[in-house]
Amino acid sequence: MANEAVLDPGEGGGTVDHGRRRFLTATTAVVGAVGAGFVAVPFIKSWNPSERAKLAGAPVTVDITALAEGQRLVDEWRGQPIWIVKRSKQVLDILPTLDPRLADPKSTTDQQPEYVREANPELRSIKPEISVLVGLCTHLGCAPELKAEIRPEPFDPEWKGGYFCPCHKSRFDMAGRVFAGVPAPINLLVPPHHYQDDNTIVIGVDPSNGKGAA
Repeated sequence: MANEAVLDPGEGGGTVDHGRRRFLTATTAVVGAVGAGFVAVPFIKSWNPSERAKLAGAPVTVDITALAEGQRLVDEWRGQPIWIVKRSKQVLDILPTLDPRLADPKSTTDQQPEYVREANPELRSIKPEISVLVGLCTHLGCAPELKAEIRPEPFDPEWKGGYFCPCHKSRFDMAGRVFAGVPAPINLLVPPHHYQDDNTIVIGVDPSNGKGAA
């Protein structure tokens, strides 16, 4: 059965598909870019393996051709939600300024492949603008909400965009780095992945040796 990667409705609301995974959405709304509103876009299809193969750890191939700035694409690998976000230059400029508020701004612990950390520990991505994260809070595995807009929030009057877990109030920036003083002990995880070409990401396979995750 072919899998559909979907663009996430984020804060804009929308209907949730309860048929398969609660973190996959059944709307065509997307998260607005910073300073922008919400836009309607079509579903993005990927040529992924079957659900059974994915749960067994088979790589997942995702087409990001239609992913626009400020949007989040949601897919699945090994039964986990995978978030692919295209970040704006404004977001990239802000991320280094958040270091004093974070528990582990340089991602010094084993939370991502080494090639991701070496590329840029503050951006935590192979390509600066494209973030790839496992969408599960590192506290108890809840699904954080994407709060992409730079504006005061009830949980943080100096919010610069990121992820907020309403279950236990953990916060992460737009690189998935955890704030200090919240229940989550480490940053959001980055799965092994590489770019097959400019618009195709393969989740579950490192770029250097072509092998999937152990």
